[in-house]
Amino acid sequence: MQLGVNIPNFGPGTDPGLLRDWARITEGLGYDLLMVSDHVVVTPDVAERYPEPFYEPFTTLSWLAGVTTRVRLGTTVLILPYRHPLLVARMAMNLSRLSGGRLVLGVGVGWARQEFDALGVPFTARGRLTDEYLATLRDAWRTGTEEGVAPIPVWIGGHSAAALRRAARFGDAWHPLRLSLDRMRTVLADHSLPAFAPRIALRPTTTPVDGPERPAGVGTIEQILDDLHQLRLLGAETVVLDPYHGDPKETRQPHTAWQALTEVANNWRTAS
Repeated sequence: MQLGVNIPNFGPGTDPGLLRDWARITEGLGYDLLMVSDHVVVTPDVAERYPEPFYEPFTTLSWLAGVTTRVRLGTTVLILPYRHPLLVARMAMNLSRLSGGRLVLGVGVGWARQEFDALGVPFTARGRLTDEYLATLRDAWRTGTEEGVAPIPVWIGGHSAAALRRAARFGDAWHPLRLSLDRMRTVLADHSLPAFAPRIALRPTTTPVDGPERPAGVGTIEQILDDLHQLRLLGAETVVLDPYHGDPKETRQPHTAWQALTEVANNWRTAS
């Protein structure tokens, strides 16, 4: 099982130098995947949790591809209805080629109604548009990909009934975000999905966190390592760790997250 990191490409502490540091630390610690988030217009509903500056994911990943050599690069998740699908198909294919086939395209339907309004995209149609755009992406890549070029993996975010149907129909993996182990175990038992690549929290605590609704990745280092072990038993091919907890001030203090990532990387290698 591979491990990835969702790095913050937003917030008051984030700048090009810090993004480069995140990438180099992630790769240097031996993580397999580096992922960033997506917003186009930082409307008030977005800014409360993900404020400016917000670095656009394709631009950011293209730049980080040049300062890394091995780590895969991805989106968790690209809000697919925000951009014309043929533009997404072209940008994703270009980034994949420029990075040596390292791109993973995680996609979702989005949640920020004010941002949809600002972009002129109907919020209530976002599920239908996502399905249509995924079909267009697949068609564009099927007809436009050179022979011998590896396909771009598409991970489908969300855990609603519609998201699970979408993952089964269009995805290379189901990519749930910050669920409990029990919830993921139930979904996997009840649905036939192509693969499993969850994003979980990374929030170490000094004392154990109890309760069936505890999000995976929250607790002592022993609990976090056991969560990773349980996810591997559930068939996870990749687990993405998310060290951001919702307070934009955290982006000014990345060393706390880097310490947690170091502890997990060192202990996971030993346990594996």
